Amino acid sequence: MPREPLLSEAKRKLLELRLQRGGVSPAESNSRAEILPPRENPIPLSLAQEEVWRLDQTAGKIAPLHNESITIHKRGTCDPGTLKRSLEAIVQRHEIWRATFEENAEHVVQIIHRAADSFELPVSDLRNLPEAERESISVALATQDASLPFDLMKLPLFRVRLITLRDDEHRIYLTAHQSIVDGITVFDIFPTELATLYENFVQGKPSPLPELKAQFADFACWQRRKLAGESKKNQLAYWQKQLAGDLPVLKWPAERPPEQTYRGAMHAFQWPRELALSLKELGGREGATLFMVLLAGFFKLLHRYTGQEDLIVGTLSPSGRKEGIFQQCIGYFLNPVALRANLSGNPSFQSLLSQMRQVTLGAISNDDVPLGMIAERLGVRPDPSRHSFFTVALSVAPDVAPLPPGWGMTYMDVESGGARWDFYIELSDRADGLLGRVQYNPDLFTSATITQTIEDYRHLLEEEVASQS
Repeated sequence: MPREPLLSEAKRKLLELRLQRGGVSPAESNSRAEILPPRENPIPLSLAQEEVWRLDQTAGKIAPLHNESITIHKRGTCDPGTLKRSLEAIVQRHEIWRATFEENAEHVVQIIHRAADSFELPVSDLRNLPEAERESISVALATQDASLPFDLMKLPLFRVRLITLRDDEHRIYLTAHQSIVDGITVFDIFPTELATLYENFVQGKPSPLPELKAQFADFACWQRRKLAGESKKNQLAYWQKQLAGDLPVLKWPAERPPEQTYRGAMHAFQWPRELALSLKELGGREGATLFMVLLAGFFKLLHRYTGQEDLIVGTLSPSGRKEGIFQQCIGYFLNPVALRANLSGNPSFQSLLSQMRQVTLGAISNDDVPLGMIAERLGVRPDPSRHSFFTVALSVAPDVAPLPPGWGMTYMDVESGGARWDFYIELSDRADGLLGRVQYNPDLFTSATITQTIEDYRHLLEEEVASQS
């Protein structure tokens, strides 16, 4: 059988950009006048944001599964007053960070509030404690913040804490509800704007950030108008075909409780830079992105574990960031999508990569409709023991923005105690290797099982790289 034509280099790079950064080139963006309709009143939530809100009204009462945390590292001095002023400027700049949500007679809507006159910034100075205790106490304080639930009808929907460990070492912990952040927000926009504002304010300079061309509320109104008529019909038709027939139920783990607990734990790991380079080289030869190579390996691992040939893995598609006008907006622009693969006949890795190209391109071309809408179209009934479409997910983190000297960012360092899926793995391509984090449900997997799974995954990828050399 002839092989499917590979992606052109230009198309492959564009796909990589959309998958990892959720963005597009300036040539693809539209002007504000061309794209933005007048705001509705009241302002709706985006489609995916509304799904997060609805899940939070049920599962969110069981565990804080939507709490997202990152750590900003600051070397040198860190003035709490200047940091507080920088945070206040970000809240003033981005409406979604001063929004709350409520349900009226027909819809869930967002209420945008005036920026508060004062911003609460807890400061914890640990320099008087024994040095050996500072790290664990720092993480314990951040974990306490991350594990507290948010009331989506009350401000704020994020928390920031400044912790000083030494005269020249500080941690800025951010915990935010997923309804107001996404990967681009926490990996790129927030760290960059915070460092930029702080460095300018501390020198007595004004903010250099340009005025935003749009806000998240504009996106929510635009998306709902865009996804109407033929657009909605065509996207639902794609998913109806892609997810036709009996949906596979992943048999990993073999047993599960009758109802989801949504509890979560974290496992961190790192793979060597050489492996990352080899995987990207393999992908380049096959016209595939790093995400596609990792996805193919993950599907193959699940096939080895279960023997199942029909499998679905979830990922987070940056559906809302395809328009350049929304690139610098803070908010939740992601939409979970279901990627289905057929491993019957024990396909070669190249053949599996061909499938990954097809399902990934198809998914990001039809990623505006939320899973709830798809479930309604397919007549999928909720299962209290598991997610309707998939229980495991994989993603590649956005590129880390270059921050000024003395600033750094790490993610998933702090456990909230909640998890949306049974097993979610996120990998980040860094200069020193592939940094990985697994968020998993400890009611389903032991820490030893997760450690072994990551080892198996790595060995499988190394085997594929060696066999293709």
